[in-house]
Amino acid sequence: MERTAVNPVTWSLDMGFNQGELVSGHTRTLYVSGQTAMGADGEPRHDGDMAAQLALSFDNLEAVLREAGMSLADLVRLTVYTTDVDLLFPHYGVLASRLGAAGAAPATTMLGVTRLAVPGQMVELEGTAVA
Repeated sequence: MERTAVNPVTWSLDMGFNQGELVSGHTRTLYVSGQTAMGADGEPRHDGDMAAQLALSFDNLEAVLREAGMSLADLVRLTVYTTDVDLLFPHYGVLASRLGAAGAAPATTMLGVTRLAVPGQMVELEGTAVA
């Protein structure tokens, strides 16, 4: 598989993501459903704690990747949904640093939404990985 970063402008690199990712020669594509701060028992965790919700959502995203025999390095697209963009921004470095440590800079979109499916959840991560 070959990945080529597509960045007609470079400001996004300072924030840890590419404007686009051109992928060729891959054999598998994984579409990851939105991952929130849900425990293995299906119960929501960390009500009101954005930092903890973001960390667990990211852990859950990574678990799906692992189960498919992939890693964060295979992530080419990430969508971040949040009920509070302003509250998420101070914690966004955690997400960016975990991606950076994996050598990943997926094309990323952040969206502010009115609410998520599970009451009390403030962040949801959805991704696409190729290998």
